[in-house]
Amino acid sequence: MDTGKTWEKTPRQNLVRHKSGGYYARLYLKNREIWKSLKTKSFSVAEARLTELLKEHRQRRSRETGSSSGKMSFGQAAELHMQRVATNVNLKSRTKAFWKDLLASVLRSWPEISETEIRKITPVACREWAAAYAKFVGATRFNHALELVKHVIAVGMESGVVFTNVAADLKNRRVTAKKLELPTLSQFSTFIEEMKRSTAGVSSASAELAEGLAYTGCRVSEASRIEWRDLNFAAGEIFVKGDALEATKNGEVRRVPMIPGSRALFERMRAKRPTEAGDKPVFEVKECQRAMDRAAKKTGMTRITHHDLRHFFATVCIESGVDIPTVSRWLGHRDGGALAMRTYGHLRREHSMAQAQKVSFAPRPEIQPA
Repeated sequence: MDTGKTWEKTPRQNLVRHKSGGYYARLYLKNREIWKSLKTKSFSVAEARLTELLKEHRQRRSRETGSSSGKMSFGQAAELHMQRVATNVNLKSRTKAFWKDLLASVLRSWPEISETEIRKITPVACREWAAAYAKFVGATRFNHALELVKHVIAVGMESGVVFTNVAADLKNRRVTAKKLELPTLSQFSTFIEEMKRSTAGVSSASAELAEGLAYTGCRVSEASRIEWRDLNFAAGEIFVKGDALEATKNGEVRRVPMIPGSRALFERMRAKRPTEAGDKPVFEVKECQRAMDRAAKKTGMTRITHHDLRHFFATVCIESGVDIPTVSRWLGHRDGGALAMRTYGHLRREHSMAQAQKVSFAPRPEIQPA
């Protein structure tokens, strides 16, 4: 079924619109996809009918999973929850894959939980798992895993298996901001030259991608999808659209100005490949982490990631005098600069020391009146 052309997402989970205008419910039962016409072209009517249909569906699902007898395992509840995740039209494929991977991580860290009946899970068991899991993962991943466990137990509550969520009192861990250790401009120049000198077959292409990330602020997934037709040399803009089906991370396209570095890079690359069609990717590789790791080690520079180059772009822009709200728009943030202010509201030591030299308490000559 071609969901990209035939079906349209709606703001309501489990509700999709056919190209003919009619609304359908999309449900799951024991890994089997169920499509049911709601026999209306009105969104409000479709919502009301979907609500009634979901009640019936949950009752049927409860009977088939054995929850009516009070026996539902954590694994069964997790399966139902992941079915909801899979059918949520508001979630991107990367997000769905993340939750699937996170569930596997939880089950590995708590081996007996999958077969344990939800009604037999105790607050003590939850606390013991959380304490052990927190030792091996970062705060952000721990918080997401805890959220997942609470959601799965909530499925049991919806089915009438339990009346309280035994994990509800567990608290999130405090997430501390990552300390950015970015290269100086001279270090970055040496770093790129080292990437180019590599004997690997894709050394030049890897260096171009690293430069592209640093000069545009794009996420690596966005940069890998930039095509020649997305570069407007006349207007001096880059059209960033992300994935063909799912767009950028926040679902919006944006235009990023070509700073001198990105323009020079793209002009060099175009001169090397002048006959490529407009729908061909500008960058010849989709990632360059191994090449960056090798170059960083070779030059003695602190290891950086693809995403660090996005931070590098923002930091250099701000230190060059570009205001934070403008940089925020270039990065594709939708919060008016709040996130950028928290992340980049600092000065690197190099820039700070240079700015400090401008501060003087020496007496200034008085300006004589004309």
